[in-house]
Formats: sequence, structure tokens, C-alpha cells
Amino acid sequence: MKRLLFFVLSFCTLALSAQDGFVRCNGGQFVINGQPYYYIGTNAWYLPQLASQGVGGDSLRLARELDTLCKLGVKNLRVLVGADGHPTARKVSPILQPEPGVYNDTLLLGLDRLLCELARRDMKVVLYLNNSWSWSGGYASYIRWANNDAAEKMDSMEWNAWCRHAAHYAQNRAAQELFLNHVRFIVSRTNSLTGRPYSSDPTIMAWQIGNEPRAFSEESKAPFEKWVAEVAALIKQLDPNHLLSIGSEGKEGCEQDIQLYNRLHANPNIDYLTIHIWPQNWGWVKRGEVATKKQKELMRQQLETVYRHTEEYIRLHTALARDLHKPLVIEEFGYPRDGGLFSPKSSTVAKDAYYRFILSHVVESHKIGDVLCGVNFWGWNGMARTDHTWWQPGDPYMSDPAQEEQGLYGVFDSDRTLRSLRHSSRSLK
Repeated sequence: MKRLLFFVLSFCTLALSAQDGFVRCNGGQFVINGQPYYYIGTNAWYLPQLASQGVGGDSLRLARELDTLCKLGVKNLRVLVGADGHPTARKVSPILQPEPGVYNDTLLLGLDRLLCELARRDMKVVLYLNNSWSWSGGYASYIRWANNDAAEKMDSMEWNAWCRHAAHYAQNRAAQELFLNHVRFIVSRTNSLTGRPYSSDPTIMAWQIGNEPRAFSEESKAPFEKWVAEVAALIKQLDPNHLLSIGSEGKEGCEQDIQLYNRLHANPNIDYLTIHIWPQNWGWVKRGEVATKKQKELMRQQLETVYRHTEEYIRLHTALARDLHKPLVIEEFGYPRDGGLFSPKSSTVAKDAYYRFILSHVVESHKIGDVLCGVNFWGWNGMARTDHTWWQPGDPYMSDPAQEEQGLYGVFDSDRTLRSLRHSSRSLK
């Protein structure tokens, strides 16, 4: 009788845990409450700022943006936990962690409030904890803190100089220790509004080590791999309930070393693979030569080239995901507006075609139960409008961060692109 009672209780416990709303992995698929989970999502790094009651806070806009996304069926968001370091002209503002271990309580409360607003709408969020790029501090701030540098000088650095500088992060133990402290603080946080530890909140789909973490040099690849493994082990120790991903761009973010990418994601603490796809940034289409409606032949030729490169990139990483029996997410992709313009009044014919091409891949994967389980486009500009090409304090936040032209890649709530998003989201139901 005791043995029977034990098995009954065990079965009930398993049944309850399977219905707890957490996103989990089952082989090469995501599941929620035992059901496959495929999704169309977006990037909106700025949402904790909107949710705060300080500078940049806008609760009305937050509610409108989330409601609009829900109506589109876009209910998976990728969000930055917060920025680090000193304010600069090309950095996210305000700053969550201005100095090591010193936090802006208003922004922490904004993060708490965001999780509550997402939970009300049954939305999921991926929270990334670091950034290779200086638009939120990231590597640059931790290196500066570790080296006791007086100021950050990243805004004026050209590309090669930046890569040489960022490559030091993977070999700078002091910088890494500061980041590990940040991980401990955030992942172990309890929501001040609900009293619920982040680790027990199913609104969070996954923690992510960083946005596009890279080694940045051949010499830094081995210490970079070691650092990723160390951070992954710490996060899983602090929070065994949530999924964990790296935030990698794929081969492009691993010094073109696909074996490095494979080793990073073979780590048992890493639950799924990610890739990013940036045709213009990677030279598949030249900036300033994006076709307009009057250049239909050029548009067609460029898109055919971009489609070919994109297909190859997806196929390469999908094969690795299948071999590892883990899901794959295209968690960033973007395409410029026609003519390389930034205004929401400009057309998006080529952009919409590329979105349909990318979205069709996850729809087809859903039909056959394959490993490509989600996409997050970059990103959601929503109702934001500005007359400035470059972000200035007081401007509404867009997914295009301060280091990029406002409107470069983001999707506005007036864009025809929304039709493709709505159609693809419905196809996944």
C-alpha cells in the first residue's frame, strides 16, 4: 500500500511539474506543459526602461506595445537586463549598473514590473545579461572597471581597434569576476512586487549569457570557451528551473570557426542553439544600394543573393542542432527599409519579402516537428517616432540602439511588415 501511495504521489508531482508553464526542452523541441512550443518573437531591449517610473519610463506606451504584439501573436520577447558603466553618446540610458555592484533601484523595479506585465498577457521573455557591444556597456565597461580606466572611449573606436580591445575580455579574469557577481545578483533576485524569486517565474523562458558574445581573436578562443562554460555552470547552479542559451550569432560570431560553435553548444548546461542573421552588416547586400520600388530588377537580384546566403547559414546550424538534439532559434535577423531609409513613412517591399522568407522556415519546421523552433526579429519600434537620425536623451526608445540610426532595422506599428508577422504567428497555432 505504501509503495502504491509513493507511485501515485510521484505521478502527481510529475504531472503538476509538467503543467507549471515553464518552457523546457524535449529533444530538439521546446515544450510548455507537455505541448510543442514554436513561436514568432521580437527583440525589444528597452522594455525595462519603459516599465520603470524614472527617466524613460512610460507605462502607457508599455501597455500599448505589449497589447499590440499580443494581437499580432508575437508573444516571445528578447530583452536586455540593463546597461553597464558610464553614460556615453552612443549608449543605452539610463544605466542599470553604473559601477560594479551598484544598481539603479528604479530600473530594477522596472524589470520586476515588466515581468508582471508579461505574465498578465501570458508572454515569455529571454533575458540577456551581457553584451559584446558598447551600446549597453558590456565588455567595454567590465574591461574598464577591471583596469581602473578613467573613462570609456568606445564611441570613437573604429572596427579593428574595437575588436582588439574587446578580445582582452576573454583573458581578463578581473573583468570576468565582476560579471560573475552581476550574474549572481540578477539571477538570484526576488521580484519586489510579487515576492517571487526570478528562478521560480515561468514568465522567463531563458537566461542568456550575453548579446552576441565573441572571442574576437584566435588567441582568445580557448579562454572564451572556458568563460562560457563557467558562466553557464553558475547560472544553472543558481537557477536550475530555466533554460539557458549563449546568445551566439553562429559561425559568424565564432571567428568563422564552426567547431568552436559546436563545442560551445554541446555543453550540457546550454539548452538550445541560437543564430543571428544580418545580410547588410555581413555584406550580402550593400548599404545604400537597397532597392526601391523603381528598381525592381535590382531588388530581385539582391534578394536572390541574400536568400541563398541565408539558406546556407540556416542549413548549416540546423544540422548541428539536429546532431546535438537541441532546439535552434533565429533570435535576431533584420533587413533595411527600401532605399536604405529610416523613416516609418518609407516603404518596406524588400524587407517584407525577406521577413516572409525567414518566417516561412519556422512555419515549415513546425509542420514537421523539426529543430528550428522560433525566430525573434530585430526589432520592435512600435509607436516610437523621432525626428533625429541618432538617438538623443528624451527621444522614445526604439529597438535600434543608440549606436545605430533610429529606424535602421526596427519595425514600426504602421509597417506592412505586420501582415507577415500576424499570418506566420497564426500558422503556428
